[in-house]
Amino acid sequence: MSRGLRGGANPLEEWKARVKGIEAEFRAWMAKQPIHIEAAVTTAVGAVQGAALGGLMGSLAPDGGSPFPMPQPPPNANPQAMASLKQAQALAGGPLVQARNFAVMTGANAGLSCVMRRIRGQEDIQGSMAAAFGSGALFSIVSGMGTPNPVTNAVTTGMAFAVFQGGFFMIGQKFSKPSSEDTYYSRTRSMLHKLGLEKYEKNFKKGLLTDQTLPLLTDSALRDVKIPPGPRLLILDQIKRDPELVQTK
Repeated sequence: MSRGLRGGANPLEEWKARVKGIEAEFRAWMAKQPIHIEAAVTTAVGAVQGAALGGLMGSLAPDGGSPFPMPQPPPNANPQAMASLKQAQALAGGPLVQARNFAVMTGANAGLSCVMRRIRGQEDIQGSMAAAFGSGALFSIVSGMGTPNPVTNAVTTGMAFAVFQGGFFMIGQKFSKPSSEDTYYSRTRSMLHKLGLEKYEKNFKKGLLTDQTLPLLTDSALRDVKIPPGPRLLILDQIKRDPELVQTK
């Protein structure tokens, strides 16, 4: 034990590196799968994350129920009042209700975003808004917010989600606009992000390995810029499989 503490590597760093390696391998595997496989896996992962978040939010109250007091509907309430009550219940349900609602919303958004990205070849505002519209509409239907006009309310909710998502996307693009120097690494950055190897972008820049050099990359060139063997293999394999990376512009 003392020998490990004195001369061994940091266990936390080793664990982080191992997790990063597994994540990179998983992303590389996902990139090689047909669109329906990637969409299914992405949807399932998003749904699990959403269910966990929704369950946590629904458990905030001491009794494990709704964190907000819910009034009872008055006798002979009109449809508009019932619709408003349903909307409030959808946002203030217990753990199981919130877990279901958030699982549908985040799972649908993740899956639709994946499909739009594969179809359009990039992550853009149109695909982001389309995914938000679908997730908002499904959230409205599953949560019961649409009573007594489920179709109309689903479309309205989907449009609201799409508008908000489009606004957030534009704000994010505005604050993350790359500098003129970074335009020489746009395809490289996209490839590394797809493989989960974003941290090696600085290695490419130090070695001046721009997008124009992607068709010429070799194992020795990547080794010279201090990229480990595993990521080198993933990068070279991705370049072979993706013809867009070797196009000269």
